[in-house]
Amino acid sequence: MARKETASRPKILLVDGYNVLRSGSRYQEAFAHPDYTDDAFNTARERLINDVINFAGREYKAVIVFDGGDNQFSTGEVETIGGVRIMFSPAGTSADKVIEKLAHDARVRNVETMVVTSDATIQDTVFGGGIDRMSANGFSREVGMYYEDVHLDETPKVALKRTLGDRIKPDVLEKLKAMRDGA
Repeated sequence: MARKETASRPKILLVDGYNVLRSGSRYQEAFAHPDYTDDAFNTARERLINDVINFAGREYKAVIVFDGGDNQFSTGEVETIGGVRIMFSPAGTSADKVIEKLAHDARVRNVETMVVTSDATIQDTVFGGGIDRMSANGFSREVGMYYEDVHLDETPKVALKRTLGDRIKPDVLEKLKAMRDGA
């Protein structure tokens, strides 16, 4: 009987960048002050990018879409960092529309798709037909657990102190002790 080869379906992770930054518990400290400075946004974006790189690993191809629709200079160009594609939606187009199109295209190509967003409109539009979703807080929890597991795995182990007596056979050790104490 011939063995049937089963190829796993390719997987893609689509992340609604600013939605996750504003709704995900891991990123809230970046927005703790009412003055949303460029530094706060940049720090939060960098953290999200690193989190997506680690979360996606080798399991997913990942795309983070940030909303650039109100920026007349946004062209929708894609930059790749750590294997993750990062893009700002082009001028006049919302990140929601880009994510919906990417999800639709993935469904047509039979690509298993996970959309990370807490945006109800995107969830209603893309959910089903082989497309799953994860909320921004769900993603925050998953990433937090990932880092906790990695941290626990890297905790230094306490080395046992080994003495010469630990390496000597018990009967020989007894004879040595007897010689020391009585001879």
